Amino acid sequence: MSKVKYYYDQETLSYRPIKVTNKNRVSNIILFTLASLFFGITGLLILLNSDVINTPSEVVQKRSLKNYELQFEILNKKLSQLEAVISNVEDRDNNLYRVYFEASTIPEEQRKAGFGGVNRYSELEGYDNSELIINTAKRLDILIKQTVVQSRSLDEIEKLAENKEALIEAIPTIQPIKNKDLTRMASGYGYRIDPFTKKRRFHYGMDFIAKRGAPIYATGNGIIKRADNRSSGYGNHIRIDHGFGYISLYAHLSKYNVRRGQKVKRGDIIGYVGNTGRSVGPHLHYEIFKDNKKINPLNFYYGNLSPKEFEALLTQSNQENQSMD
Repeated sequence: MSKVKYYYDQETLSYRPIKVTNKNRVSNIILFTLASLFFGITGLLILLNSDVINTPSEVVQKRSLKNYELQFEILNKKLSQLEAVISNVEDRDNNLYRVYFEASTIPEEQRKAGFGGVNRYSELEGYDNSELIINTAKRLDILIKQTVVQSRSLDEIEKLAENKEALIEAIPTIQPIKNKDLTRMASGYGYRIDPFTKKRRFHYGMDFIAKRGAPIYATGNGIIKRADNRSSGYGNHIRIDHGFGYISLYAHLSKYNVRRGQKVKRGDIIGYVGNTGRSVGPHLHYEIFKDNKKINPLNFYYGNLSPKEFEALLTQSNQENQSMD
């Protein structure tokens, strides 16, 4: 039996029972049901948007996101390793390879320049991990650019190396007459006494005295530019174009062993000692041109002379004596 509820009547100063009609009962039930539904739905929405309750699909998505974050962390560690390797290669490229081959270094800002102008990463914005993804994408792009720059640099170094090898083979670096055939080194580069006028004049080559017919050797790889006697004072002479601006000249020969346009290598016999042209005795007059300027041949004898032999040659060549032509 339901309990009877009372209210205090101030007019009669007594308690009177509350009469509940069927209409009131129905209204209370409806209000209670609506309130329950409201608070239930509100609570459910709060729970669904919190970390307390997750649907199976949300659990899978969160696991996938955690996995992606882990993969990005691993990728960034590998990027750091690649950046260290590239940096090491760039350092050797600038301070070793390019220095050795006399090439200009590549500035740091050119190697690691970013990408200005249009935002290349706009499609990656607006996500929870956008900063991580954009930073990784930027590092990858810069690494790709560094790799391309370094690849082109190595291509350039390869070409320079090929030219360097050809240059080393071409530069006239040996004595044109072997020591066993050499009587003496008569005169060097500089002011000497002319044997005909007895006046002091500049002697632009080196005079090697040897027996007539002693072999004369090409001092570097090249192509025979001239092999004739049509140059005043030189008599029978040979000129070798070594490339890279170098030309060597061999004068007063008795005869040639080569012809114009022929390729020769360092150490090939190109002719024989003679006394043709403006000469006072059998000898070889030897000159070197660099970019059409005559330079001291003494600076190039590092291919077949020992330090002691070079020292003796240096002493003899510096004596201001009489030349042979």
